[in-house]
Amino acid sequence: MDEFDLSGRTAVVTGGSRGIGRAIAHGLADAGADVAPLSRSRGDVADVAAEIEDRGRNSTVVTCDVSDPDDVSGAFDAVGDALGPVDVVVNNAGVNPDGALGPPERVGDDDFEFVTDVNLGGAFTCARVAAEDLHERGGTVINVASVGGLVGLPRQHPYVASKHGLVGLTKSMALDWAPDVRVNCVAPGYVATDLTEDLTENETLAASIRDRTPLDRFADPEEISGPVVFLASDAASYVTGETLAVDGGWTAR
Repeated sequence: MDEFDLSGRTAVVTGGSRGIGRAIAHGLADAGADVAPLSRSRGDVADVAAEIEDRGRNSTVVTCDVSDPDDVSGAFDAVGDALGPVDVVVNNAGVNPDGALGPPERVGDDDFEFVTDVNLGGAFTCARVAAEDLHERGGTVINVASVGGLVGLPRQHPYVASKHGLVGLTKSMALDWAPDVRVNCVAPGYVATDLTEDLTENETLAASIRDRTPLDRFADPEEISGPVVFLASDAASYVTGETLAVDGGWTAR
């Protein structure tokens, strides 16, 4: 089990104040890492940082808009000052606003650009900014995509495009950064969070999702953190360029 121990490492989790990101931050801390949960809301970041410290690990309160390269650079500098060089970057920040939903002809340019700037551009920027630390320390990047990065989903074109791009980015970055840095991806299925309440509370939609999922349920956020901890750890030392579907069997059909 020592291979799963992340003691002495510093991790950054974007979108780390809610849902999947919060669970990942907790999981990394429980595995021994010091964790900086980045988000745009200072209050939410402070809450999760306190939870990490309650677990006996160090944290810091840093806000970040991943779509702004200058903001990303400043955030990673602040994390480095507070916790030391970064070993693990989890690119979890993502958006899928109502304005980006619908058939292609109804999706505006601004909505498409916003989604791809956050979901794909933000991940690229964070990895690029952390590159020096990651190469020096033999670090790792874990991108959080979606089943929408592996298959098509109707009426979610900017989201699906950005998540497919994230899967591709994982592969190309893994090739360029090997052997010093491992880059992998997880692709969650439908997860019960505050962001999916509209789905979980609509019995017709929820039933259709459960019927399409062999395990017949939504995931808990904590069920995504375990695979991320694995990919961040030495237990995955020979794994790079891969996308691990954590989807209850959704993409097995």
